[in-house]
Amino acid sequence: MTIREGRKEDMPAVLDLIQELATFEKEPDAVVITAEDLVRDGFGDRPLFKTFIAEVDSEIVGMALYYHRYSTWKGKTIHLEDLIVKEKMRGTGLGHALYAEIIKQGKKDNVRRIEWAVLDWNQNAIAFYEKSGAKVLKDWYVVQMSEAGIADFTNNL
Repeated sequence: MTIREGRKEDMPAVLDLIQELATFEKEPDAVVITAEDLVRDGFGDRPLFKTFIAEVDSEIVGMALYYHRYSTWKGKTIHLEDLIVKEKMRGTGLGHALYAEIIKQGKKDNVRRIEWAVLDWNQNAIAFYEKSGAKVLKDWYVVQMSEAGIADFTNNL
């Protein structure tokens, strides 16, 4: 098993993993980005995200995608957007290795917090995170506005 930084040429496989995660999260039709979007947004002059890639026998079998944020309370933070391991490779320690890489990156970057979201029904992930020392906040709600909501709101200004 190898964990390494993602490269442009990895983005089609990263997109496949994102789609697998969307299916796992019961939203198989929600992914609208393309591999070209990932290349443009992750490897341009001002990259919007970074990835760690998990490989076994030269096959990409997992990834973690993260980006830096700024907290008015804590300062520099990392947001872990997605961590996914192919279903056939779950239980092999790859998820833990990717997770550890994100935590090490946070230490390297001197962030004061690493944050991510987890679905309330994903009890295996919640137990894993809590066992690692992470705190699952049950009194906060994730709030999102969709593309259609943005359009409706701005059209009504």
